[in-house]
Amino acid sequence: MATPAPPSLLRQCPEGICGGTLPYGTPKMATRRAVFLDRDGVINPLIYHRDAGIVDSPFTAGQFTLFPRVGRAIGLLNDLGLPVVVVSNQPGIAKRHFTAATFHLINAKLRAAITSAGARLDGIYYCLHHPESKVPSLRVRCACRKPRIGLLTRAARELGLDLERSYLVGDGLSDMEAGLRAGCRTIFIGKWKCEHCQFIRPRASRPAFQADNLWEAAHLIRSDLQARSARSAKPIEEAAACNVSFAGC
Repeated sequence: MATPAPPSLLRQCPEGICGGTLPYGTPKMATRRAVFLDRDGVINPLIYHRDAGIVDSPFTAGQFTLFPRVGRAIGLLNDLGLPVVVVSNQPGIAKRHFTAATFHLINAKLRAAITSAGARLDGIYYCLHHPESKVPSLRVRCACRKPRIGLLTRAARELGLDLERSYLVGDGLSDMEAGLRAGCRTIFIGKWKCEHCQFIRPRASRPAFQADNLWEAAHLIRSDLQARSARSAKPIEEAAACNVSFAGC
């Protein structure tokens, strides 16, 4: 059974918000392959907020639940020896959808739910900024808000992760763009449509894989690792990695 990650593994941005963040860790050798996960839409469902007329992240801890088999999926990745790291834009405080206290309650519920499933998160990195924030201190065009890669590079530096050998799983174009920019193999949760190719940057970029949910994505990662291991054991030129077909894009 995986052991829970200690509270100190939570990182948030910018420093000083919500009671402050821990100092940057000592840079480590980037040697480990990892799996980066977006949060909302991958780990937990989005919520329809009827009063505001929007679909968004949970605004209360009571609204936060895991998707089915998320704990098992993360446990599978743990068993493969892969660090699992959440990297997520969380502008709810900036938009005044909820308070800092609620933000911490939601995050605590996330960690408790993963631990209860016998799985482990090795790091949680959040960007709290938004360029149109209602909170002046958070109205920043930062380097950490996806599709920029600040969350990924910070996690890689602090945890000793090799981005170019890692995977990023997300349900949005900003996730795919961040993963591509960082050199990760990307997995899109949901149905990839030809319209996505028009709006993603660079134009016509595509994820390496698509999956219906995190459980399926975890199995894709396991299969991809097995295929790569088998190819590397053969004295022949490695074939191109297997991609999802995106006919018509």
